[in-house]
Amino acid sequence: MTAPLLAHATPHGRMYARSTAEQPSVPSITTVISQLPTSLGGWFGHMAASALAKDPRLPTALGSPAELRSAVRDASSAAERYRDDAALRGTRVHHYCEQVALRALGRAEELDAARLALEENGEGGFAQRFDEWWELYDVRPVEPELTVWNTSLGYAGTLDLIATIGGRTCLIDYKTKNTDREGFVKPLDDKVVMQLVAGMKAEESLSDPERGDWQPWAHGDEPLLLGVAVGQTEVRAMRANPAVLRNHWLRFCALRRAWEAGLEADEAGKALLPIGPPPSRSVAAEPALPA
Repeated sequence: MTAPLLAHATPHGRMYARSTAEQPSVPSITTVISQLPTSLGGWFGHMAASALAKDPRLPTALGSPAELRSAVRDASSAAERYRDDAALRGTRVHHYCEQVALRALGRAEELDAARLALEENGEGGFAQRFDEWWELYDVRPVEPELTVWNTSLGYAGTLDLIATIGGRTCLIDYKTKNTDREGFVKPLDDKVVMQLVAGMKAEESLSDPERGDWQPWAHGDEPLLLGVAVGQTEVRAMRANPAVLRNHWLRFCALRRAWEAGLEADEAGKALLPIGPPPSRSVAAEPALPA
């Protein structure tokens, strides 16, 4: 994941501002999509169990409650460690892909340093496979890491790359992927179509983040939407099916409304208020005895 200049981490998710002098005002495309319910309970449990099973302390810990608790505690954070490591790897791979485009455009770049960072982390295969894909598809970059804005619905995002391939304008989103047992990159999630169609529906693109200069969106004439899975063993490009774009756009719109409803609920005030027991009922006075 990249860190565009106008993107900010907020309690309501990643949000974008119109310039460096303004506060964030709209959610990012990925924040909107994150409203989609997901269940990772099984994966978290699997990661914890696997980490515990591989822990070298386990044989001796079985006879020591204190050591066993320590091993279990460490194993319980295995999923978070894996997630954080994957995020850092994704950032390094995305950075490399951006530098390839910048060099092709003749702009200032850090390609050699980006490749070295991958190699130092045992990830040189990502760079090699990406270079092969870039040449095979004859990618002609137009603009890498382009921030876009949609005022009508209220969201913003940053596209990994706009390029021409085979004479067609393409909106490209990279996904760093692991390799399966057969040596193929793992498949892309269908949510990438929502991400791409939201980018296609942009109304403006950023030209100067410091001044907050934007220009009308110039790439919306039915571009090809490509999700590109970048792995150590191969790079696989998948085209978004034009027949389903409308459905995924409507779903994105619904998720945008869900995000706003959640924001309004959070800002409306406390959802739960303390309440005490009802007041005690007074005991009726007994009638006076006759004289």
